[in-house]
Amino acid sequence: MPERGVYESHLSLEAVAFVVALPKRKQRVVLDLADQIARHPFQIRDAQTADSVGRMVESVLLEGYLFSFWVDHASREVRISEIIRV
Repeated sequence: MPERGVYESHLSLEAVAFVVALPKRKQRVVLDLADQIARHPFQIRDAQTADSVGRMVESVLLEGYLFSFWVDHASREVRISEIIRV
């Protein structure tokens, strides 16, 4: 169970499919980057857009991977909706 006050990263099915298709070593890198994002949910990101329901979706570029996500502060989760290699 996570520490109180700590956010967890959660990946969408699309993001999971992206990670699973990577070589094992790259999988660990990408999952570590996802956890890094979750450790700092209040940090200003590279871009913000609204999704189809009006929720603010953040984007951040880390080590050649573009992560799109939104933060659920009530459940202390960072919901990663998409990851792409750039």
